[in-house]
Parts: sequence; structure tokens; C-alpha cells
Amino acid sequence: MRRWLLAAGAALALAFGSGTADAQTRTRVTIYTALENEQLAPFKQAIEAAVPGVEVVWVRDSTGVITARILAERENPRADMIMGLAASSLLLFEGMNLLEPYTPAGAEALKPAFRDTTPPVTWTGMDAFLGVICYNTVEGRRANTTAPTSWRDLTRPEFRGRLVMPHPASSGTGYLMVAMWLQMMGEEQGWRFMDALHENMAVYTHSGSAPCVQAARGERVAGISLDMRGARERTQGAPIEVIIPAEGTGWDMEAVSIVRGTRNLDAARRIADWAATRGANELYSRFYAVVAFPGVTNTPPNYPANAEERMFRNDFTWMAQNRERILAEWSRRYESKAAPRN
Repeated sequence: MRRWLLAAGAALALAFGSGTADAQTRTRVTIYTALENEQLAPFKQAIEAAVPGVEVVWVRDSTGVITARILAERENPRADMIMGLAASSLLLFEGMNLLEPYTPAGAEALKPAFRDTTPPVTWTGMDAFLGVICYNTVEGRRANTTAPTSWRDLTRPEFRGRLVMPHPASSGTGYLMVAMWLQMMGEEQGWRFMDALHENMAVYTHSGSAPCVQAARGERVAGISLDMRGARERTQGAPIEVIIPAEGTGWDMEAVSIVRGTRNLDAARRIADWAATRGANELYSRFYAVVAFPGVTNTPPNYPANAEERMFRNDFTWMAQNRERILAEWSRRYESKAAPRN
């Protein structure tokens, strides 16, 4: 009996020791991200299953905060990778030589819009997020408004104080909208449009989802917000229409990059390879209607029809190169209505 107990104890010690050793040999890869909180666990699980020996450590915040953090750390990078951040931010980093050149295996199969076509390749697209108008039909009737069909409709006097949109320095959704208006209308007319829009704006939130949530609750008549949040709120019963105006809408893509100087380059490359696979894109499609891999679709209920065809032809390089200038001018004009930061 004593021998059996000693043998069992030795086996348990070996098992626990092996598990500890295995945990110690795993490569911890720190990934900066703006993915939504509910996406972090399934993404971590999928990556660690597909890339043996890797442990994902997330550092998560909004697009603007993550972008600012990477810029602040550029002399001493803390991240190994970036995943789920706006491509316009990654192009900014590319121009500053902060990204490691790498073309993931199989990236040539992705839709052209989701591929970095300027060598050396430093980013690979994952999915797209679009700007929409969430219009509350009940509150709209009370305010004697009609559903907007163009962006300029939002400057009508009946919307005074009844609109909300994301702050472009905090939210990728906010910045893609501002950049789209400036490209679509030209800078002079674009700023003039935003001056008029500002008169109707109640507040600029620090979240891309919050404007649609506020409209869905009836706190505002309309909110400029994320496409997927609009579809979700309507599916959950909110009395909203999810509108893409006739001119089309702004969009950005979430993408993946490797940070230059990472000590975990091999592991980061294997994760980047996974990010370009069909299986990874099927995971993205659980959260986004438009993804990089052709033929992978999972359009949610109440999502705007033909949304992918109505995406404005963004110049992402222009968005990146002009980001600092645009945000400074936007803040000079409109910061007075920014929501307090938590």
C-alpha cells in the first residue's frame, strides 16, 4: 500500500511538474487591440489552438487610445503585435517605421482592399467596420423629423441638439466619418458641413457604439455609429432604422501587424499566418458582416442591404498622413461638446 501511495505521489508530482514546465515554455505574445471585450476570449482561444506553444496576452482599449499608446512607446515598444486596430492607424505606424515587414502565408487569397499593396508588406486586413445612422423612429416622430437619406439631412434645424456621434480622436468610427466627409466633399465643404452638423450635435462620445445605444434607448433621435451595433440594437427590439445615406459611407478595416523589434518574431509570424486563413475569417464573421476572405459571409439580421457595395473609396494613406492635422483642427472647432472622459 505504501509503495502504491509513493508511486501515485510521484506520478502526480511528475504530471504537475510537466504542466508547470509546459506553461513556462509557452511564448507570451503581447497583442495591442481595439477588439470589443466580448471578442477577446474567443480570439485568444482560437489563436492558442491554432498556434501551439503561444499564450496571447491582450492589452485592450479604444482605437484612439491604443494608437496614442503605440506612438508614446515607439522608442521602447511593449507590444509584440497589433490586431484588430484600424488600418489607418497601422499606416501611420508604417510611415514611422514601427512595423515589421511580413507577408502572411496565403494573404494573396484575400480581397484586394484588405491587402497592403505597397511593399514591404506590414499589415494584413481582417474585417471592415462601417459608419451608419441609427435613427429612432419613435423619437423622430415626437421631434417632427423624418429619417435622413443623405448626410446633409442631418444638418436640418429639426435635429438641433438631438444628434450624437463618436469623438474622432477616441474612436476609429469617429475618425473614419470625419475623413470620409473631407474626402467626399472636399476639405472646404467638408469642414463647412461639420460646422453645421456641430450645431445639431448634443455630444461627442468616446465610443463608436455609444451613439447607436443612445439612439436605441431614445436618449437621442439619431446617432452616427457602428454598423454592427445598429443591426444588433434593432434585432433586440429597438425602434431604429439603420441607414447608409445615398452618398455611401465611411469605413475602415481592422488589421494585424507585427511590431518592429519584437523578441517573439517567430510566434508573431505564426499568429499573422493564422490571421489570414479562412478559419480566422470565419471567426471574424461572427462579429463583422464584411471580412477579408472571399466567400466568407455571415450577414446579421437587420443589417443594411448592399452595405459592402456602398463603402466609400477611402484613401487610407491620406487618412494616416493627415490624421494629426485633421484631429487638431476638429478639436479646435468642436471639442466644446466632447463627453467627459472616464
